[in-house]
Amino acid sequence: MNYSELIDKYVPADDVFLFNTGCAQKAWLLLGCRYIDAIKMHRFAVWAPNAQSVSLVGDFNGWDPSKTPMEKRGGIWYCFASGLKSGDLYKYCVTTQSGKTVWKSDPFAQWSQSGVNTASMVWTGSHVWRDEAFMRSRAGKNCFASPMSIYELHLGSWKTPEGGVNYASIAPELAKYCTEMGFTHIELLPLTEYPYPGSWGYQVTGYYAPTARHGSPEDFMGFVDSMHEAGVGVILDWVPAHFPKDAHGLYEFDGQPLYEYQGADRMEHAGWGTRRFDVGRCEVESFLVSDACFWAEKYHIDGLRVDAVASMLYLDYDRAPGEWVPNVYGDNRCLEAIAFFRKLNGTMAHLYPGVMMIAEESTAWSNLTTFENGGLGFSFKWNMGWMNDALSYEETDPIFRKYHHGKLTFSMMYAFGERYILPISHDEVVHGKKSLLDRMPGDYWRKFAGTRAFMAYMMTHPGKKLMFMGCEIGQFREWDYAGQIEWFLLDYESHAKFQLYCAELNALYLASHELWERDTSWEGFEWIDADNRDQSILTFLRRAADGDELLVVLNFTPETYEDYRIGVPERGVYRELMSSDDERYGGSGVRNDGDVTAEAVAWNGRAASVRLRIPPLGALILRRIELLAEPDECVKPCDDEKTEEA
Repeated sequence: MNYSELIDKYVPADDVFLFNTGCAQKAWLLLGCRYIDAIKMHRFAVWAPNAQSVSLVGDFNGWDPSKTPMEKRGGIWYCFASGLKSGDLYKYCVTTQSGKTVWKSDPFAQWSQSGVNTASMVWTGSHVWRDEAFMRSRAGKNCFASPMSIYELHLGSWKTPEGGVNYASIAPELAKYCTEMGFTHIELLPLTEYPYPGSWGYQVTGYYAPTARHGSPEDFMGFVDSMHEAGVGVILDWVPAHFPKDAHGLYEFDGQPLYEYQGADRMEHAGWGTRRFDVGRCEVESFLVSDACFWAEKYHIDGLRVDAVASMLYLDYDRAPGEWVPNVYGDNRCLEAIAFFRKLNGTMAHLYPGVMMIAEESTAWSNLTTFENGGLGFSFKWNMGWMNDALSYEETDPIFRKYHHGKLTFSMMYAFGERYILPISHDEVVHGKKSLLDRMPGDYWRKFAGTRAFMAYMMTHPGKKLMFMGCEIGQFREWDYAGQIEWFLLDYESHAKFQLYCAELNALYLASHELWERDTSWEGFEWIDADNRDQSILTFLRRAADGDELLVVLNFTPETYEDYRIGVPERGVYRELMSSDDERYGGSGVRNDGDVTAEAVAWNGRAASVRLRIPPLGALILRRIELLAEPDECVKPCDDEKTEEA
């Protein structure tokens, strides 16, 4: 049987049609290396419409381009090979229209070499999944009304054991750590194959291959399995915006721009030294949409964090006037990117309804997390505005914070316009920005106290949560991708106590449905006093659907208040669940022991009020545990409500 007969029999015409029309959802079944059991051969297929010729080269044929030429059908080249086994190396030898020969890795390879070695690898392994219970639970969960505390990490620098990081060996330790710390999910910086370690994984050459730095594809499947068995979801950072110009990768794959845009106004991402995907080209749509589906289907991934969405949505992103061309409506929207995201998110919602699509989008683009009114249909959006404002405020000396009070409160002007995740991400602890702890002004004690107060603010603010590794132990140094977290800091009392605080704050968050059940509605939040800029104190309520409520008090100055009155809607009994100033966490011990009863004294525009001890650079979280009958008459004081004493 020759190639033509094999192609006719073992290449489904429907799959080719779907790929060419941008409708493929599982293009990996057509392209790349696939074992055909009926004939005991591997079929190879590569999209290279502009090539003069393509040959398969590898260990099996001595890397001789003359031995295994491929046959072209449409824009796809095919061949069949026998006797190959998992781990065998291969590439495509592509002869361009100009006669130049380039050796390319397989864009659909499911296993590749890492670093300076760039060959694709045959993979015929399998994995018996153990996560049925987790997957059933995920399918029945409403992620919008559930707690979500995400631990973002770079797998290669979380811990670096002797011999390197392996998916299989590190999974049990990471899963145990996440459950002990109260994280519901991990979010991994890109693990799709990449050649340059300094890119942290964001310059991808192997979109269908988990990096071989840490093991085989089956090892990574086992990693996901271990996380799921511990009840921890796995989110992957995914990069559809751009790719590097490495010669073996997608760059000018068949001698001409293929995966990238062709026009100079769109081709290059000059700021990153990369090429932009042409998401308006049907075959590129099929490549990327199928890739998202691949990770959900083959690896049981629970979410994709889509990198650099803004760079795709705007024609003028990182471009000076005159370097970009407006769309047909005369504005800067990239219409094909809009269509691409709607297709991508619609496909994922239909095929994998439990998988979250999370946009890293830094602008005010509207309707990002809905399909209504032309929306893009993401599950969540990173709240970059909150992050920038909050960190800027925290870096300000407390004596001047009253002049910047609005940076803490402005986020509530738009908090329910989208479904948000509040990120303190890897980007905020590198490149001279300092670590989260070191951003805080003041001496050693004030840095820790300020960070504890900030963490309480984040965990009680509407929106899901994300923290980059190392923040939870109070690391002073910036993140170094070539090292590991400075775990030795836990030998010091202040850092160990801070880690305990983060774990117990997470535990409180998980146990308090008031903090996450109504994350996307004003019904779950009520300001008590948003305007006390002179004392830099915020007070608000978080409410659940059943009426349960938490009272949150945040003090962003080093002043201690022994008798501070706060208005509450009704008389009742309140119990302090946490003081960030507890001595167990390294604080000075200012807290409210025992239950506190709200008096029939009107305050802050409410019918009743409580008197509390407010810690310096501290946070209080109290739960109303009992409602009391209203007296016949309330007393309304005439004192200034911004003062300490009632």
